[in-house]
This record gives sequence, structure tokens and C-alpha cells, in this order.
Amino acid sequence: MARSERPRSTPPVRYLAEQLGVDLTRLTGSGPDGLITREDVQAAAGAPADVARRGDSETSTPAAARVEGTLVRRVPIKGVRKHTAAAMVRSAFTAPHATVFLTVDVTPTVELLARLSERRDLAGTRVTLLALVARAFVIALRRHPELNSRWDDDAQEIVTYGNVNLGIAAATERGLVVPHIRDAHAMSLLQLAEALGELTRDARAGTTPPERLTGSTITISNPGVFGVDAGTPILNPGEAAILALGAVQNRPWEFQGELALRRVMTLSLSFDHRGIDGAEASQFLAELGALLADPALAMLHDAGTAPLPL
Repeated sequence: MARSERPRSTPPVRYLAEQLGVDLTRLTGSGPDGLITREDVQAAAGAPADVARRGDSETSTPAAARVEGTLVRRVPIKGVRKHTAAAMVRSAFTAPHATVFLTVDVTPTVELLARLSERRDLAGTRVTLLALVARAFVIALRRHPELNSRWDDDAQEIVTYGNVNLGIAAATERGLVVPHIRDAHAMSLLQLAEALGELTRDARAGTTPPERLTGSTITISNPGVFGVDAGTPILNPGEAAILALGAVQNRPWEFQGELALRRVMTLSLSFDHRGIDGAEASQFLAELGALLADPALAMLHDAGTAPLPL
């Protein structure tokens, strides 16, 4: 039978009871002078002990921050995630970002990828779509080297690099890291494919050498592997441009004057508008898109091994 008087308990215990849906008037306290304890509430609700402890800890949280009926998990911000967060905030609030988008019919590139995968002489090298994009990216940079640069605020200079140290944004269990491929401008498609494979394995295993985590000059991010259509990537600090690849999807598309089902991808290029004009970024993206729409065009552009023209 419910007692008529108000049950004796502390504010933390009353809050816990409210969260677990326990009617305190129906409990008999096991504490001194019949005081209802959190263990009493826990037993009545059939909840584990760690829930009771979390319930008590919630009382130290400001009321505005509480979500009624919800348990929380707190993860310390440290290590790679803390470093990445600080770098992204610094980049977002230092460089004026602008982004241009281009949706491209990449059916010929996808078909090329399929043909390469069937070649026996390439059995030891896994050529991926990212490798093909990286190769086209480097070729386009040779004609638009101004994107391979950084804004030096202290010296009041725009620093343009002759070498392409290609950063690849990689999601790992420790957080986002951007290891880079040194001198990507001097690599063939197969060399880039091998370097990307090694870079990915090391990033996932957490064995990337420290010197590979700094010193990139321009970056590619590939959120398309998660099914994302497009995005507005944030610049890697110290760089003037970053390319994001959307997912390759089957879409109705105009092809040779008719509607056809084609393989289509959206490219997103964010750039530092202090040093790169919208026209420069747009021309670069258009040329990159043309190479992916017709990879045979790469035959007209010898990337070579020499540094980019400065």
C-alpha cells in the first residue's frame, strides 16, 4: 500500500527514479530511518549498477544540458581527434573557403578501371578509382600549378610548390589523418596505385611514419566511399585547395544526344579565396572533369617527372 507521506530520499535519488520510471511512494527505504537509496531504486527498476552511477552524475550537469530519459557516453577529446579538431577550426576561421562543384559522367573512367582489373600483368597492383583520379589530378595541376600553394600570412606571400606532396584524407579508428604521397607529380598510374595502397594500409594500422603526416601541399578526400553525393571539404591547414570525390552512381544522363543510364560522380573543390580566384579553381575543376569523362585525353598531357612549372 502506498504511503501517504512523502518518501524520504535525496535529490539525486529522486532524479534517478524519475529517469528509470520508479514510483518512490511504493518503495521502502533500506537506508537510515527508512531513507530510499539509489540501490533501492536500481533494484526496483532492474537496472545495472552503472546506470545508477550515471544517474547520479547527471545531477552535476546544468539543467539546460540534460536530455530527459537519455543516458550519455563521454569520450575524452585527445590524441589524433583533438589535433584534427584544432587544425580544422584554425583552417575554417583563417582561410576564406569557397567551393565549386562539377558533376561528371565518369563512365569511360569506370570502364577503364574494369579493363585494368582484368589485365594479368597488373595482378600484383590494385588500381582503384582513387588512383585514376589522383593521376588525372596531378596532370591537371601541371596546367594549373597555382592550386598547389599556400598563403603565407607572416611573409605576405603566396608560396607555390613545384613538387606535389599529395595528401589523402583517411578515416581511421583514431580519427581523421592526412598522410601524403611525396612527389606524386613524378609517379606513373601504377606507382600512384601502389603508393595509395601502402598509405591506406599504414593509416588503418596506425603505423604511418610521422614525417608522412606533415608536409602535404594539396589534398584529396574521398567521402564517396560512404555513399555521400557531395560535400564542402575544409582545407587541410597550410594548403590552398582540397578535392572531395562523391559516390559514383547510376543516373539518367544525356549521352550522344539521347538519354542513357551513365556512371556519374560529383567533384567538390574547396579553395583559399585569398590566393586562388574562382576562375582559376573552376578552370582546374573543368579540366579534371574532362580527363575523367575521357581518360584518353591524358595521352595529350605528359605529367612527366619534372616539377610543376612555377
